[in-house]
Amino acid sequence: MPIGDPLVAEKLDQVPSILKETGFDAWLLFARESHTVHDPSFDLVVGTNVTWQSAFLLTAGAERIAIVGSLDKANLESHGHYGEIVPYVGGITDSLRRVLARIDPKRIAVNWSVDDVMADGLTHGMYLTLARALEGTPWASRLDSSASIVSALRGRKSPTERARIAAACEATVAIFERLTARLRAGLTEKQVASMIREEMDRIGGLEPAWDEEHCPAVFTGPESAGAHAGPTDRPIEPGHVMNVDFGVRKEGFCSDLQRTWYFLRPGETQAPESVRRGFDTIVRSIREAARELRPGRKGGDIDGVARGYITSRGYPEYPHALGHQIGRTAHDGAGLLCPRWERYGGLPDLLVEAGQCYTLEPRLPIEEHGIATCEEIVAVHETGCSFLSRPQDELYLVR
Repeated sequence: MPIGDPLVAEKLDQVPSILKETGFDAWLLFARESHTVHDPSFDLVVGTNVTWQSAFLLTAGAERIAIVGSLDKANLESHGHYGEIVPYVGGITDSLRRVLARIDPKRIAVNWSVDDVMADGLTHGMYLTLARALEGTPWASRLDSSASIVSALRGRKSPTERARIAAACEATVAIFERLTARLRAGLTEKQVASMIREEMDRIGGLEPAWDEEHCPAVFTGPESAGAHAGPTDRPIEPGHVMNVDFGVRKEGFCSDLQRTWYFLRPGETQAPESVRRGFDTIVRSIREAARELRPGRKGGDIDGVARGYITSRGYPEYPHALGHQIGRTAHDGAGLLCPRWERYGGLPDLLVEAGQCYTLEPRLPIEEHGIATCEEIVAVHETGCSFLSRPQDELYLVR
């Protein structure tokens, strides 16, 4: 009985139409020791790891061919995803050439990309090995980037994938809600982070969505280090705004959410007007961007909606993208809701597609208090988008 992952089967079923759409005859994944040097596309269309040099060929005609070392053959067979498995002993070159001669693809996608890390899984050494294996053949000049294929395949989430992202979001929001009841002034950022980990362990079946060193990131007050640094021994003081950037991995899929709290000073019953205005600006900017997020829009234009609203209210631009795709990893590659800055290459001009799931995460400074930020997750459908996370609409108050 095959032990293959149903989600890998779903993704493999998507490949032929994507290849036809993008003008490729075949997609070639080429790797070795893939557990150690991992190509992210293996999670989508292979579902296991290999040791020897291995080639996985997926064609527009729905062929699935694995060329692997003889000792990897049984493992591939047990997963059941590849109908044709070609084992070799001495070297992969002859077997790879025979298969390519039979299917003769005119355009072959391989996993390199300048802008998309998730499509850049072919190492330079393996590229040189592939070039040597194909030297003197017509296929050597037919290799091109798989970025468009990987972008479509990762981005077009199936109903199962969306449901798992939503479940990860719900678990994260539940942790935030339990955390709020435990908060008090005087706790340090590290102590709050420990509370979050305790709540995660209490629920069970959850892992951090990214490096545990700063998942969760907890940052408080006007001099905080920010979201990409680990929590510190800084104590939370009355009058501070505290933010948490946190996500979990549940059943192989991630959340990535941010929430904002205000710690009331003695005698206060609500946050100061400057804090409320900053928080409300963030919430409104997210809603404005979500209203414009739909298939066919460019990611850079959606970023501009939130960025423009925030600056129109007198705040500085946030120093990052509005949002990234999310799925099996917190940063799921390709399409990005980002400004047209050098660091983002061609990503701002990629079109939003139905099925993609994005974070929306603007931020702004509140003088003398800290940072206001929320991060939500939305799923794009044919006519717009809907929230997969329960949004934070009101500032959390800690008495």
